Amino acid sequence: MTSNEVLSMYENLASLTGQMAMAARANDWDNFSGLENKCERQTSGLKNETVPALGGASRMRKIDLLKMILANDREIRTVTEPWSAQLAGIMQTTSAASAAR
Repeated sequence: MTSNEVLSMYENLASLTGQMAMAARANDWDNFSGLENKCERQTSGLKNETVPALGGASRMRKIDLLKMILANDREIRTVTEPWSAQLAGIMQTTSAASAAR
């Protein structure tokens, strides 16, 4: 993997996670799921890939992109975590009601 490929991958992930954040805010879960799958495909190949260390301006760009990805992740979690907690509560109530029968 070249330095340009590394930056391209991070730029793509920053774009995808930004789109995921917008989809989450819009409650567009079908689009969100598709984008999530794209992110998974983008990163799955990295497990077997040697990613070169970057220096200078490339390194700074990579850091900026990582900050964007983390900010997008934080925004996604802000939308999805309350929903997940609510769903867990519903499932727990349903499970308790089924057990009581």
